[in-house]
Amino acid sequence: MGYHKKYLPLIIGTALAAGVFVGSKLNFSDTTEKIFATNSKKDKLNRLIDYIDYEYVDRVNTDSIVDVTVNGILENLDPHSVYIPSDRYEENADDMRGNFVGIGVSYYIYKDTIAVIRSIKGGPAARAGIKGGDRILYADGRKIFGDSINRDSVVSYLKGEKNSKIKLKVYRKNQDGLLDFKFRRKEVPLVSVDASYKLTDAIGYIKLNRFSETTYNEFKEALDDLTDADIKSLVLDLRNNPGGYISTAERVVDEFLEDDKLMLITKNKSGDINKAYATRRGDFEKGKVYVLINENSASASEIVAGALQDNDKGVIIGRRSFGKGLVQREMSLGDGSAVRLTIARYYTPTGRSIQRPYGNGNDAYFSEYEKRYKNGELEHKEDIEVVDSLKFVTPEGKIVYGGGGIIPDVFVPKDTSVGSETINYVSRSGFMAYFIFEYLEQHRKAFSGMEFKDFAENYEVDESLSKEFIEYARFNEAQINLTGYEARLKKALKANIAQQLYGTNAQEYILNQGDPMLTKVLELEARE
Repeated sequence: MGYHKKYLPLIIGTALAAGVFVGSKLNFSDTTEKIFATNSKKDKLNRLIDYIDYEYVDRVNTDSIVDVTVNGILENLDPHSVYIPSDRYEENADDMRGNFVGIGVSYYIYKDTIAVIRSIKGGPAARAGIKGGDRILYADGRKIFGDSINRDSVVSYLKGEKNSKIKLKVYRKNQDGLLDFKFRRKEVPLVSVDASYKLTDAIGYIKLNRFSETTYNEFKEALDDLTDADIKSLVLDLRNNPGGYISTAERVVDEFLEDDKLMLITKNKSGDINKAYATRRGDFEKGKVYVLINENSASASEIVAGALQDNDKGVIIGRRSFGKGLVQREMSLGDGSAVRLTIARYYTPTGRSIQRPYGNGNDAYFSEYEKRYKNGELEHKEDIEVVDSLKFVTPEGKIVYGGGGIIPDVFVPKDTSVGSETINYVSRSGFMAYFIFEYLEQHRKAFSGMEFKDFAENYEVDESLSKEFIEYARFNEAQINLTGYEARLKKALKANIAQQLYGTNAQEYILNQGDPMLTKVLELEARE
């Protein structure tokens, strides 16, 4: 297998924006606009920018000055009030909507060409017949390969208005000439449910990667399929889920809690308190629930875990969550950019805030993982710092704590060994996925026609592929030592192959084999 020194990470979708948001934009009343219009502090800022624009000795871009100013203001408020520049607004909006308009492919920019990893199931490209391994060379007669191609230009070529026509010329290996495809751009889902399947005959599993506008409907469809298959317990995997909309989190929680159970409390600057209660629509109120969390489960994920924990519903398994208890609302700034401003705090049903302190600045706040690693809490529950004054009690007498994330009922330590962290890094960064893409370029035919069930049960990564990956890493100046972690490496390689051939559900299925948190679920179920 030939190696290529130039390595580019995987480009699949849009960036996730960690946080919890109310589902509407901030609209100023007439009174508020008048107050803002006569605000002397605002006038001072405007006069300074105008002064720089007209009088500064060198030519400057005042738009960039404004961007820096807005960022500076927000950084002095809290870590989660953020500015979204106009050139990044649309991708953030797509992510929160849960869909975008385009052709529906995941791809690499591979050797200066758009190389398709997979066509998204049900998307326009998949329906037109575009396959993994195809190279998209022309879009509407425009050349889209060469040294000048980059992520932004690819997006501009492939995305467009809904129902707009697009003509593609595609190179496919072992085919004579270029293939022509003509179809219309459509809404393509940014799927929130990474995986949904039965762990055992009685236990279902659903993994959510965020809480967007479409998440609840996706979740409900997956839950209905599992309940129709007679599951008695459900694992809700919220590991590495950064959050999203409050309303979506509430609707997910509502499926598990009995009528009129308190789900969430929010409180704004004026002291106005809003309480959200469960309704009659819950379809899994009688089932057992296990919620998996880790240090990257944030905001809306913590709303779900906290609401279930405080109502003594199910079991929270894993490690202490991120610790974000602030609510943002979005306001357009009129030029395509926007601000997401913290407008409230939220509290779990027992009244606890799980927001971590942020008075020492953003650098300290976002270095929390390093702090947890050093104090040992990723490996030992007893090393989690709790404040006795922030102790709360659930209706059934369970002690829970506020002040910094959701502490699980059942702790599962993180493997912080160098080998484990190395495998996690090369998997998460896209480095391993890029290697697998190159591998499939040479061996895709060997998997042709293979169903996932056959792949999962019978395909095994051999020693030669593992060694090839180590060599590939060294060639790309990544000196890694995975002695003693050969089995973990093989599973990660197999999961990456599964993702590129069959999708994220297949990838999660492979990764979950022997997963410590899921093993704990099975142990707890066996005791019932």
